[in-house]
Amino acid sequence: MGNIYNSLKHVFQNLIKENTDNRSFIPALLVLASVPLSYAVNNIALALFVLVSIFTLKKSAVSFQNHLVLPILLFGLMTASYFWSIDPPSTSSAILKEISLLLIPFCFFLFKDFSKKQKQKIIQYYSYSMVLLVIYYSLRAIVRFFILHDSRVFFYHGENEDDYGLVPKLLNAIHVSVFVAIAFFYFLTKEIKTKWDSILASLLFLFILLLSSKNMILTVLLLLFVYIFFFSKMAHKMRLKNLIVFGLLVVILFSTGKIKQRFQAEFRDNTAKSISANVIDGVPQGVHYVSIREAWTNPLFTPNDYFPGTAFRVYQFRIFTEIIQENNAFFTGFGLNASLPKIKEKAIQYHLFMGNENAEGYQTKNFHNQYVQNFAELGILGFLILLIMLFINVKNAYKTKDFVHFAFAILMISLFLTESFLWRQRGVVFFTMLYCLFNSGIVNHSKAK
Repeated sequence: MGNIYNSLKHVFQNLIKENTDNRSFIPALLVLASVPLSYAVNNIALALFVLVSIFTLKKSAVSFQNHLVLPILLFGLMTASYFWSIDPPSTSSAILKEISLLLIPFCFFLFKDFSKKQKQKIIQYYSYSMVLLVIYYSLRAIVRFFILHDSRVFFYHGENEDDYGLVPKLLNAIHVSVFVAIAFFYFLTKEIKTKWDSILASLLFLFILLLSSKNMILTVLLLLFVYIFFFSKMAHKMRLKNLIVFGLLVVILFSTGKIKQRFQAEFRDNTAKSISANVIDGVPQGVHYVSIREAWTNPLFTPNDYFPGTAFRVYQFRIFTEIIQENNAFFTGFGLNASLPKIKEKAIQYHLFMGNENAEGYQTKNFHNQYVQNFAELGILGFLILLIMLFINVKNAYKTKDFVHFAFAILMISLFLTESFLWRQRGVVFFTMLYCLFNSGIVNHSKAK
């Protein structure tokens, strides 16, 4: 008990010290750490962050760093899209959810830049908060296993909030994978690692595997490969040995149990397996599984056709190209959160399953691709702003040689291929906060060097 007390006392003193140097330190940390919690808690943390930033306005002139203006421009375009939206009520209701794109960069303009050490401290404490999250859901799964006697409690998310799954569906296993991956790479890449750091990194990695998001597992393994062979201290001395170990690890991972089941037969015709998340839960027996080729070429489908995740995303990209051309929406898009009526029209045109008392229809699903979502709803300008932000993120990560920043940049590029992450409140807060944290003050810091 004495050691725990001393550790907590040290953490508290450290937080107070860092917050004395920059009053926005604790509020920024709270915004990040509360992302997986309820929306109310995260909203309170964001409001505190804004208020502290305003009341501790730095004495020097506000510095408008160009790359931090981009999220604000994206929000401005979202707001402006109300005036040409084909569904103004949906656009109006979605604007408030995207307010983080405006508020968070605005706050970073107001307070003095976090030092490199302070940024690392924020990521450090955020990572420990994710460890607590992982421990909580791991213990929850163990307890539920003894009650339900079903191994599904250790994997992915449930079909609904009260069903089996490692995390609740509202949290989304794919999104939690990203939250946890940032913490994993923090512990993995620490210059001086203790035994506990290695244990925590292993725990987080195992949790990512259990979440069973194939896209995120592949991306994390790719980043792990890059770190081992190009960033770690032993990269040059042990490259061949590391390659052999890494290869064996990959073979073992994809040859066992649930992980193997979720990866195998991805590109076979008419398979239920998919590299991206399932689209509709509770699929009945006897349905026809649509292949990737069929999703792109079939002139019509039937209500008995079921789309696995990857095939459905191919179908969505297909109808995206069609609705943009048919409605002459290349420059403007349809308005924020206003593409669903066009998606529904295509679902009717192609005779897709429209839902019943047990399951939603395909017409209720957005594009599940951030690049396509931006283009469809905000036009070419919204698409380009997103690409520029991602390019700047990668460029600055390479410039600073910060592997956690690099991991964040690559994770976002990959995640955006299968998720409309910024169209979710947790997603837009998480992305905007880390984008601003990692990319703020880089010019000034490089000059100081």
